[in-house]
Amino acid sequence: MVSSLPSTDHPLTLRLLSALFYGLASVIIVFVNKILLTNLGFPSFFVVGLGQMASTILILRVLSFFRKATIPSYDNSIIRKVFPLPLFYIVNLITGLGGTQAINLPMFTVLRRFSIAMTMGLEYVILGVIASYAVRLSVFLMIAGSVVAAIYDLSFDLVGYSYIVANDAATAANGVYMKKKLDAKELGKDGLLYYNCLFMFPPALLFALYTGDIEKTMAFVSSGSMTPSLWLCFALSCVCGFILNYSLMLCTHYNSALTTTCIGPIKNLFVTYAGMFTSGDFVFGWANFLGINISVLGSILYTYVTFRKSSSKNRSIVVSAKNVEKRPLV
Repeated sequence: MVSSLPSTDHPLTLRLLSALFYGLASVIIVFVNKILLTNLGFPSFFVVGLGQMASTILILRVLSFFRKATIPSYDNSIIRKVFPLPLFYIVNLITGLGGTQAINLPMFTVLRRFSIAMTMGLEYVILGVIASYAVRLSVFLMIAGSVVAAIYDLSFDLVGYSYIVANDAATAANGVYMKKKLDAKELGKDGLLYYNCLFMFPPALLFALYTGDIEKTMAFVSSGSMTPSLWLCFALSCVCGFILNYSLMLCTHYNSALTTTCIGPIKNLFVTYAGMFTSGDFVFGWANFLGINISVLGSILYTYVTFRKSSSKNRSIVVSAKNVEKRPLV
């Protein structure tokens, strides 16, 4: 049986502000990371990810000390309440940074459209949410444009594209499971974000040591290549990492995983076209350009359908007849 599901019980103002906050944070960090890793030549995207995790832990702990954030005390149930989010989080972080470094900025934002389709699929499997035909059509346009742009991308990079596909899958899984964890209200927004980073920082640090990223970065610093502007950009990236993670948590809390994902196409309208003129590494081709615009058109349609659908409370979930029969009539 199919029943109606309101998109959210939170006030419209909080939903819109959290969505705008997340969209702005995601725009800023893409440009900051691109400047740091490509333009300024910082040697390791993994070390940038470690810096972002460390800054998130530190900032939340400081906020907790001044009672501006609520972090539950650790006990044996914390791991159960958090996992598998830390795994999705670290994969999302690493592949996102790696993709930013490996391919040009416009193609990065276009290929990220695949995360929307993956999110819809996982929402159906895990949360029981059914997407309308109009939403499926808009997603098809986004993916079709992405495929056209990727096939004729003159700067094709198999490793970079693999990073983004993995990033899409991790983003979808992270968003859906995050919504599930937030709805359970076991740790809260601050606690969920804090323990996410805390649990994954030690293994991520060990992995960076194993791969030689720490040694490579130390050599880069020792050589005097870390100019004041590079230090500033690295620090800014770390702070932006915290802001992005927190804004993502807020947006998912006040909206849904699907709504959070659809914020991407809105901000990517700006990122895609601005990147063509500012990143300096976009190789122009008519097929590439056409594919990007098809994908952007699908993004506009998807955003319209999603918010219109949300406002009319037209999203649905699958509810078994057995569960319906057990519900009280009043």
